[in-house]
Amino acid sequence: MEWNEALKLLTSKGQPFELVEVQALGRTVRAFANAPATLRDLFAQSRSDATFIVYNDERLTYEDVWRRSAKLACVMARDYGIAKGDRVAIAMRNYPEWVIAFNAATSIGAIAVGMNALWQSHEVQFALNDSGPKLIMADQERLDRLAQCADLPAGLRMIAVRATKDLPPGVADYTEIMSRAETTAFPNVDVAPDDDTIILYTSGSAGYPKGVVSTHRNIISALLSWELDGQACMLSGIAQTSAANAEQPGALLAIPLFHVSGLHHNLLASYRAQRRLIFMYKWQGDLAADLIEREKATMVSAPSAMTADLLAAVRRRNRSLPSLAVVGGGGAARAPEQVRALARSFPGAIPASGWGMTETNGIGAFIAGTDYLAHPESSGRVSAVLDLRIVDEAGNILPPLSRGEVQIRGASIMRGYWRNPDADAEAFVDGWMRTGDVAFGDDEGFVYIVDRLKDLVIRGGENIGCGTVEAALLEHPDIREASVYGVPDERLGEEVGATLYAERPIDEEELRAFLAPKLARFAIPRYFYSSAEPLPRIASGKILKRQLREDAARRANGSK
Repeated sequence: MEWNEALKLLTSKGQPFELVEVQALGRTVRAFANAPATLRDLFAQSRSDATFIVYNDERLTYEDVWRRSAKLACVMARDYGIAKGDRVAIAMRNYPEWVIAFNAATSIGAIAVGMNALWQSHEVQFALNDSGPKLIMADQERLDRLAQCADLPAGLRMIAVRATKDLPPGVADYTEIMSRAETTAFPNVDVAPDDDTIILYTSGSAGYPKGVVSTHRNIISALLSWELDGQACMLSGIAQTSAANAEQPGALLAIPLFHVSGLHHNLLASYRAQRRLIFMYKWQGDLAADLIEREKATMVSAPSAMTADLLAAVRRRNRSLPSLAVVGGGGAARAPEQVRALARSFPGAIPASGWGMTETNGIGAFIAGTDYLAHPESSGRVSAVLDLRIVDEAGNILPPLSRGEVQIRGASIMRGYWRNPDADAEAFVDGWMRTGDVAFGDDEGFVYIVDRLKDLVIRGGENIGCGTVEAALLEHPDIREASVYGVPDERLGEEVGATLYAERPIDEEELRAFLAPKLARFAIPRYFYSSAEPLPRIASGKILKRQLREDAARRANGSK
């Protein structure tokens, strides 16, 4: 049957994915009638002896994670005074303890704050003062950065995870407090679907990142939306997978858990599917291939850059990864040739991708299988719990093939930005969320993201605010003007480029050393270009960034 027919059947009354209209956050939205009410319900319904987390030689079952999360939740409530609405920050690599901390906090009504593990100390300090957590759970790398912060929230308490150095006074050791804690049930806290449960930070076009606040319903709507899309693929014949025949499906967790794709699409979507989740400490293409082979993983979600690394690793081995049933993606769009390479290199796997944002809890549009191969430049069709429209500057809805801004609304859309009413007012118009992305739709309902209104670079799925990088560059005493932009890159989607007008020539090593303490590593430009004259400007006085970006793209392409 056709895609729309499959969706209509799967979401009809009495079906597992039945959709009903509900009132949530003052909005009328389509929601899943049979969804778990909260994340705690999702965790409880998924308790089993099936393997859940694989990290090096460590293996935890779903029941193990449930029990450890309950124990930590009791510690949080009893020893740290964590109550409903309090924030608990998580700042670490992809360790099993990340999951346990997240489950413990969200199950007792607290709000988990996912801290970007790549942030420098001043960025960590900002996010902590912005979100105001009572407690932070951090690994050694993050503890070292916290030690460099001069201004942390008053009363912030810390638990060290996998520490490798002597702990400062007042910092508790995770293993020690868990060994003393009694094994018991979760504290009894009344948690509702529309209660806040997470804050994830997303980069804006200028200044510090904004905290995206989402509710239990927001997240669970996204999780079931992915399930629905997968079922629709099977029913419509767009894709067929052998994953259902596996003894236990397994997914390689290659994306950090502080990203919406790592947290939602990889971790939280594993519960109902009872997937094994194979953790990676750090992404490496050859290691990823080794883990997929060793664990017989059936799924990997890899943005464009990681996909390129994995394809290269497979080519070096001169063999495929036969267990793979799904190769998903997101963040920066894949090049059409990479989509075709997936089909050649993994003939038994379904290539899939999509478009979403932290603000939409990762969903928006979805594409897979034969649809993806036929429309490799598309992000897919809009998710069933969302409405999407493309409008001009006056807010008029545009016809197919006309380019305009994507606006979106529905059950997975964030409640808003954390304590930032100005950002909320800018983001929402008449119930629709402005995405800042430029797109067009075709007559079949496929959406094509082609540009951004916001001044951002998306490098391997990382949002980098151009204004933030420009501000850091302009702190250099010899730089008079700086313009930062995205340079197309086959592996990462985009790299960061910068054109500078300075009083003297400045070599790249000096610039990178100057930026190192100010920016996360991924935000430091790869390309630096100098101008002997002031940068070109348009009539309004703004720098003509489009011209600089086009010039940089030609130069970068010519250097390959």
